[in-house]
Amino acid sequence: MDSRSNSPEPPPQDLWSSILDSVSSTRSIPSKQILILGQPSTGKSTLTSAFLQKPASDDSKDENKIDFAIGYDFADVRDDADEDTIARLSVYTVPSADHSYTALLPHFLPPRTALPHTLVVVVLDWTRPWTFVEELETWLQWIETWSKGDSSRELEIVREENRERWQSHLQHYMEPSTDPIPATSTLSSTVLPLGPGTLTHNSAGVPIIVACTKADLIDEGHDLVAGASGMGGMVKGTGGEWEERTDGVMQILRTVCLKYGAALFYTTPQPETLQVLRQYALHSLFVPPAPQPSIPGTDAPAPTRNPFPFQHKPNTLDRDRVVIPAGWDSWGKISVLREFDPRTWGEAWERDLESESDGSSAKAMFSALVPDQGAKPPPLPPFNNPTPEQAFLAKNYDENSKKADRDPRGAFRNPADLEGAAAGIVGPLGSSSFSLPNVERALSEMENSIGVNLSSSTAGGDRRRTANRPPGLPMQTSTSPTIPGRSQPSPNGATPSPTGGQTQHEVLQNFFQQLLVGNKDRQSGTGTNRPKTNGVGEESGS
Repeated sequence: MDSRSNSPEPPPQDLWSSILDSVSSTRSIPSKQILILGQPSTGKSTLTSAFLQKPASDDSKDENKIDFAIGYDFADVRDDADEDTIARLSVYTVPSADHSYTALLPHFLPPRTALPHTLVVVVLDWTRPWTFVEELETWLQWIETWSKGDSSRELEIVREENRERWQSHLQHYMEPSTDPIPATSTLSSTVLPLGPGTLTHNSAGVPIIVACTKADLIDEGHDLVAGASGMGGMVKGTGGEWEERTDGVMQILRTVCLKYGAALFYTTPQPETLQVLRQYALHSLFVPPAPQPSIPGTDAPAPTRNPFPFQHKPNTLDRDRVVIPAGWDSWGKISVLREFDPRTWGEAWERDLESESDGSSAKAMFSALVPDQGAKPPPLPPFNNPTPEQAFLAKNYDENSKKADRDPRGAFRNPADLEGAAAGIVGPLGSSSFSLPNVERALSEMENSIGVNLSSSTAGGDRRRTANRPPGLPMQTSTSPTIPGRSQPSPNGATPSPTGGQTQHEVLQNFFQQLLVGNKDRQSGTGTNRPKTNGVGEESGS
């Protein structure tokens, strides 16, 4: 049995696959993510191109870019010698703070796995400074909600480890120096506590950078009137007052960033400012874990080296290229610039988070410093209260009933009827409305013309019939034609009623029907009474 136990284990069936898997796991490239949050046209595409070191094409400009629900791009991060690939860097963007967009981010960046490898960049636009506090509240609250996730036990462990890592980074921050760093330098064993107002929020320790873009436009047009380009509502004066306002905005931003352990950067389209921002972003992504406490009597473990050290000094004087790394700032440094009370603004920020919208909130205090000069939507037109339909009709009826010439039926009425009563435009039609005097006159003229034509043709026919009439027959007298529907004159000269008891519609129908029948009779009578010729123009039998 001992010989069996000492025998070597058989090799795995798929030996090459196991070797390749082991090599792949040892040489796997870590993945890092940068999440860029900002409103439309704030410069997100410019920052994305700078982080990935890709040229910004014309299509990527904010004014021409078509935003998707989630923007994504990636690139490999290589070392300084450009020999080895250190990490795969992915950049995610959202078009705006609308919930329909931000609700998609946890599906692409689940906090349980993405939290230790994600950096969040909040983008603010210096051409709209009056939106700074409101947008910061929106985005920072979303980051806090996203990092909590489903509040599972595994996520809570990740959150605690991430906060310890970032808090250790803030406590061990050292300002870069021109002196060479000794090779034997290690992290100090004495860790000072965080200062007042530092990392009071951001419970998950998410690395955050507040990037204020278009800082080159801060001083543009500051000699113009209020509402001009650049700072808009802050354009109130020049010289000291102008600098005081811009410095006040920076102090407010620094106070808020200090509460979340965030860094503050001002950027311009110049590549220098964007390159500094990229270096700090990589530095924050590769912050090593918090050092473990050493056991007495044993050597302390060697600290993990950050492959991307940040060697730029903080800068608060150049307003177009401000650099304030996380861990450097404090209330004392903020107050040195100008007279400012960080505690008051910190308390005002807390009231905003608690939804207390009184005059001492951060939004109200900031709006007093930076009035809103954004484009307002045009005012709505005044409410149009139309006149009720029946009231409108009654008003016009009363006006037009007093004017007989406004009635379109007046042309078809007898003049005698107009003398009796004034006619209105609306109302029931009376029996006199259908007397139609113009139609009666036209019918009489047509009858007279028909009677003349028939009389002339009848006289010529009578002469021919008299010559050919057999002896002993009486000669018939010619009379005017009788038209049904029309009454004939009486012997005493009185004219009966023109309608003869019929309606006007029936009279018109009978009249036109008799016209058609009479026309056919004349054509047939003319054909039968025509004298026959013998082909030489003489009548037969002459």
